[in-house]
Amino acid sequence: MTNTVNYEVNISDVEYIRHGDQAYLARVYQPKGQGPFPLVIDLHGGAWCKKDRMSDEGTDQPLAQSGVVVASLDFRMPPQGQYPSSLQDVNYAIRWFKSRAKQFNIDPKRVGILGVSSGGHQAMLTAMRPHDPRYNSLPLKTDSAVDATVQCAVMCWPVIDPLGRYEYAQSLQQGEHAKKAKNWIDSHNLYWPSLNDMAEANPTRALERGEAVVMPPVIYLQGTADLAHPVLYRDRFIEHYKKAGGSVALHLFEGMGEAFITTDPQSSQARDAIAKIISFVHQQIG
Repeated sequence: MTNTVNYEVNISDVEYIRHGDQAYLARVYQPKGQGPFPLVIDLHGGAWCKKDRMSDEGTDQPLAQSGVVVASLDFRMPPQGQYPSSLQDVNYAIRWFKSRAKQFNIDPKRVGILGVSSGGHQAMLTAMRPHDPRYNSLPLKTDSAVDATVQCAVMCWPVIDPLGRYEYAQSLQQGEHAKKAKNWIDSHNLYWPSLNDMAEANPTRALERGEAVVMPPVIYLQGTADLAHPVLYRDRFIEHYKKAGGSVALHLFEGMGEAFITTDPQSSQARDAIAKIISFVHQQIG
């Protein structure tokens, strides 16, 4: 079901973790109402190296207005940290918000995760591996026994196979898209310690390897003119996720390139995509 209530929303920035002298903030979109509300953790894109917690405001604001607390994260990026530091921050943030359910008026049993491009990769990996000791290694400062499991995942054109995308970018270096390809390659090289890490921390290839993973329901959104996220890897992920027993609802948007919601959230295609996200979130955890 879709929640048609239009809540007023308070927006605030909170520090959820600190590494040395560096504070990492979450922008919290808090519906005004009785609650408790479901929670969605949002991970921005930017090829693991760019952008920040404000990047997805065009999605986060209407999702919060529908009756969802949205927490959009800053997390470690190069040069502050390579993989898996961002996954550690994300895993910690989910536990941190769950442990403060009363403070944020959320139901810790109704939590989803949303990710855009490289944020989609990190969101899917977090959802599939909530108990991975590499990712949940940062202890909470409370005695809460919460974990980082989520009940649904929203994928907005994710880099669902990092190694595949790296190899794809290399194949474009001599053509008309050489500049874009170089930017992708440079970001991969900054974030990933090795090709082996790209293959191991890889939602698609984890499924192909038969890894035992958690599989919450997924909604997958992408434009048909998206150059940055090849169809081959999307289709492989969906095939193996379903084969392993998971649920994926794929929505394609004709003629749209990468980042079409982020670039123009008021376009008709973007509004349609956001409506589908809201409907999915409320169906799963609303």
